[in-house]
Formats: sequence, structure tokens, C-alpha cells
Amino acid sequence: MEEEKLSPRDKRRKGEDEKQWTLRVAVNRSLDRIRRKLLVFSGKGGVGKSTVAANLAVTLGLAGHRVGLLDIDFHGPSIPTLMGLTGRLLDVDGERAVPLVGPGGVKVVSIGLLIPDADQAMIWRGPLKMGVINQLIGNTRWGDDDGAEDDLDWLVIDSPPGTGDEPLSIAQTVVGAQGLLVTTPQTLSTDDVRRSIGFARRVGMTVVGVIENMAGLVCPHCGGGIDLFKRGGGEKLAGELGVPFLGSVPLDPRAVEVGDSGKPMVLSLPDSPATKALLAAFKPILDQA
Repeated sequence: MEEEKLSPRDKRRKGEDEKQWTLRVAVNRSLDRIRRKLLVFSGKGGVGKSTVAANLAVTLGLAGHRVGLLDIDFHGPSIPTLMGLTGRLLDVDGERAVPLVGPGGVKVVSIGLLIPDADQAMIWRGPLKMGVINQLIGNTRWGDDDGAEDDLDWLVIDSPPGTGDEPLSIAQTVVGAQGLLVTTPQTLSTDDVRRSIGFARRVGMTVVGVIENMAGLVCPHCGGGIDLFKRGGGEKLAGELGVPFLGSVPLDPRAVEVGDSGKPMVLSLPDSPATKALLAAFKPILDQA
């Protein structure tokens, strides 16, 4: 690599070895060819973040966009299951990973598609995790080599939950990404949401909105809504923090079954109140395109 021809951003840094430098440049160039990056994050696990990410990616794909879905949740990579790709591994073309294609034509790359044994725990230390993250971003062939200016219109990233080292490193690596915060009524405490919004602001990430997931239950018998928790807290707190509130999504018991079978809700349950609420919440994001 001829350093004198590189932009200041890509020039070699002090103390950076050849391998680190080459990978960093590859990451920058890969991200440069993606029009929009959206980091789906949450203050804690178990709020349906991956379900939101998968259904958003499929919705964007069905709208005619070239979409990638990157699952970097080391401790619970559920995107392969949600996208019907369980049991498969990423293809490799030379030194570059080739995404698998899921519903809606979405190109999927996941930590869970790297290991043959889905039950194997990934006991990796921080530096190794960051190396894998950079490899997945920088050495994935997102484009079709069709001469298009960009490889993707959208890259939806399923981030690890919380606000620790992994989400922080991802947010700092994917410069220019926007954030979509997913929470639930029972975790919608002032501390949790304020911490998540504060995290985004510290790394300079614009939050496009908050989705309150599992807000009530869709009755499996009559299809009506059952309020399990107090309503309106998410919208009120988002307003106080100056962040758009995109909507509340009820829990449909059928969503668990279709999710486990690899059929995203937006395709398999189009008439569900939960799906309709999700699509309404996604509309401001689709309107950006």
C-alpha cells in the first residue's frame, strides 16, 4: 500500500503495525461504500433488539433497497435463527467473507455464522473481539461487483446490548452511523434510557428514535390488546430527552414461533397488530431513503 497516496484519515498511525493499518484502511473503505449505517442498540438484553433489527432490514429490502444485516452480538447471536440461516456458515471468496442472503434479499453476516457448533460459547477477550468486528466490517464483500457506486444502501447493525466496551468500540468504528434504541416498559427506567442516550451522544451518534417493544400483549383469542404495564412512559421520557419516539409495539405470542422458524414477522404475520406497529415505527427511517 502506497502511503503517500492515502488520505490523512488512512495514513499509518504511530505504533500501528502493517496488519493493523491494512485492516483499518479496509474498514474505512468498506464503510465509505455504504450509504447509511444504522446501529440497533439497547441498554440491556432481552428487549427484542435483534427481532427489531431483522424485521427492519427485511422491510428495507422489500422496499427495494440493497441491505446488509451485520450481527455483532457475541453472547447471543440470534440473527441466523430469525433470518432462517441456522446451520449454515459464511462463504469465503479469497480473504473476503461472502454474506448469506436471507428474506427480502438481505445480505447477512453474523458472529453465529462463523462457528459450526451453535451451542459453543465464545469466550473471547476484548482485543480478539475487536479484531473479529473489524474483519467482518472490512473484509466482507457486501457489493455485487456490478459497478455500482455504493455496495449497500443500508447496513443495519445488531449491536451487543449495554453500553460497555463492545458497543462503544463498534460505535466509534462505524463513524457516521445513526442509532435506533429499543427498550421495553419494564426496563424503561430513567437510568437505563438516559444512560443509553448519553452513550450515543458521547460517541457523536444521532439517535433516530426510540421503539418501546413488548408494550402490552396481543390476545391470542380475540386479537385485542392487553396492557401488562403502564403505558406512555417511553414517549414521555423520549420527549424529555429530545429524542423522537417512534412507537410502542405489542407482544404477539405468535412472533416467538415464527421467529424460531426463521420467518420475520413482517412477512409471516402481516395482519398482526405487532407487525403493523413495527411498520409504523419504521416509517420515519424508510422516509430517509
